Amino acid sequence: MRPDELSERARTVLKSLVERHIRDGQPVASRALVEEAGLPVSAATVRNIMSDLEERGLLHSPHTSAGRVPTAQGYRLFVDRLLQTQPLDAAALASLRQQLNPDRSPSELVQSASSLLSAITTQAGLVTVPRPEARQLRQVEFLPLSGDRVLVILVINEREVQNRIIHTRRTFSESELREAAALVNQRFSGQALEHAQQHLLREMAEARSRIDDYLQATLDLASQALEEPEASGEDYVVAGESRLLDQASPEELGRLRELFDVFERKKDLLHLLERCSRAQGVQVFIGEEAGYDVFGDYSVITAPYTDGARILGVLGVIGPTRMAYERVIPVVDVTARMLSAALSQ
Repeated sequence: MRPDELSERARTVLKSLVERHIRDGQPVASRALVEEAGLPVSAATVRNIMSDLEERGLLHSPHTSAGRVPTAQGYRLFVDRLLQTQPLDAAALASLRQQLNPDRSPSELVQSASSLLSAITTQAGLVTVPRPEARQLRQVEFLPLSGDRVLVILVINEREVQNRIIHTRRTFSESELREAAALVNQRFSGQALEHAQQHLLREMAEARSRIDDYLQATLDLASQALEEPEASGEDYVVAGESRLLDQASPEELGRLRELFDVFERKKDLLHLLERCSRAQGVQVFIGEEAGYDVFGDYSVITAPYTDGARILGVLGVIGPTRMAYERVIPVVDVTARMLSAALSQ
């Protein structure tokens, strides 16, 4: 539906009806719109316009009411063509600047961004955890400790340094550890940690029957040193689910429980967010545009965030289709920009 297919009067009625429904959450009658739209026409004329908008699929009439509410198609036309976004107020900007401080860790920034999105929009805020950067070995150093313990110093990528203590199959002298480190650096410097460790494990399995105990222990030492820590398993952070409960009507609670199940299962939501990460700027999914029936009564507004060089993840807001888009869209946009700026530093 193109807005140029509607008269100026019809666009005004649709815009006013959507705005009133967002504000009140109730079906809107023609008499209420006469004053709302500021049109010098009768309620009967507005009723006729609303009937035409309903025939076009932009409104529908709940059977329990004489008023009308927007359809997903009506919301789409409103968001794309009729919406006038509002700049963030000073208090919201101040909160974002204070909480999205570049001195904080990435995990703290992600948690804060999710909470801020929820607090400012009064919807559920969501931020995916930054994708891990490909981790390449630059250098390794082994230092002997007491007994069978060895301190491993790893230099990863350009400047990340990790220290870890591992237990070895036998006791190594300082000179043996220097030789082991030289071997690892010569063979694997510049390679991905995962690739290097898999190569060592494969070599250990293939050569187990034809190498001496010292070399076997050395390979085991190198493999332990390059072992990647297990991922936390956390894909995204959600804040403010209770805000959706506060806004839900009794008939909406069943669908809301299904949405909470999606938060728990993660698969469908992660698939949607993956699609968003490949897009530029703010994306608005209204109802089933998200691709899943469970989002039928909800909208998802997202934007990708970066570290200045690459996309790290996606943040956004999930709320009922009658959310205040003019406020929420700028909040998502500015939060993504400020989180990107913090992570870039």
